[in-house]
Amino acid sequence: MSALSPHAASDLASSHPLLRPWLARPYPAVMGILNVTPDSFSDGGRFNAPDRAIEQARGMIAAGADIIDIGAESTRPYTGAEPVTAEEELARLKPVLPAIVALGVPVSIDSMKSRVADFALEQGAAIANDVWGLQRDPAMAEIVAAHGAPIVVMHNRADVDPGIDIIADMLGFFARSLDIAAKAGIPAGNIVLDPGIGFGKTAEQSMIALARLGEFARFGLPLLVGASRKRFINSVVTSEPQQRLGGSIAAHLIAAQRGAAIIRAHDVAETVQAVRVAASIEALG
Repeated sequence: MSALSPHAASDLASSHPLLRPWLARPYPAVMGILNVTPDSFSDGGRFNAPDRAIEQARGMIAAGADIIDIGAESTRPYTGAEPVTAEEELARLKPVLPAIVALGVPVSIDSMKSRVADFALEQGAAIANDVWGLQRDPAMAEIVAAHGAPIVVMHNRADVDPGIDIIADMLGFFARSLDIAAKAGIPAGNIVLDPGIGFGKTAEQSMIALARLGEFARFGLPLLVGASRKRFINSVVTSEPQQRLGGSIAAHLIAAQRGAAIIRAHDVAETVQAVRVAASIEALG
C-alpha cells in the first residue's frame, strides 16, 4: 500500500515540511473530522458545544488521528445545508479552536471563506481545506499563500450531471485550481488534491472517482480522500450514515491502494487500524 504515486514520491523533498513525514510513510495519514455545526450530514449537533468538541478532538488524537479537521459550516454534499455568514462561522470556532490547537496535533480548517481561513491560520491552524478548490472565494489563494500553509484543493460542482465524464471534469477543475494557486504564489509542494467524493457527483461518479484515483497522479501531488459515511455507500447497501462504517473502510482501503496519502474519516480508530493492518500485510507480500 503506497501512500504516494511514484511521481509524487520523487518530489517528497519539495513538499511542505508538515506534509513530508506523512507522505514518507507506507500508509496514509488519518484526518479526523470534527464538525462544530448543527446540521452536518452525519454528526450535526453532536459536537457544537465547545466542551464536547474538545473532548471529541482528544478522543480522535488518542485513537491515532494525525490531523484534526474542524469545520463550522456544513458543506454536506446533498441538499439541506444552511449557509452561514463568516461571523456565525467564526462565533462557532472561537470557543474551540485555540483549545484544540493546544492539544498539539496539526489542525485543518475546513472552510470556503478566506476570512475564516485567515482567522484560523492566525490562531494556529496548520492547514486550509477548501471544498471549492480556491474557486469560490477570490481571496482564498492569497490568504493561504500569505500564511505559507498547505492547502487541500477539493473538486466540487454546483450541480450533479449524470451525463458528464466526471474524470475529465475533475482534471479540468484541478488544472484551473492549480493555475489559481500558482498565480497567488502557493508552492506546488503545499498542495493536496481531494476528489470530493459525494460533492457534485452521482453515487456512480463518486465510485468512478475512487476506482480511477490513480489518474490524478499526473499532477504529481498528494491525494486526500474523504469517503466516510457518504451516500454512495447507500446505493450499494441500503444504510443510514451511522451504519456505513464497513463501506467507508472499504472505500478508504481502495483509495490507499490507489495512492491516497491522507484519509479523512469520522471513525478514526477503525480507520487507523484498517490502513495500518493493510499496509503491514502488503509489506509481507
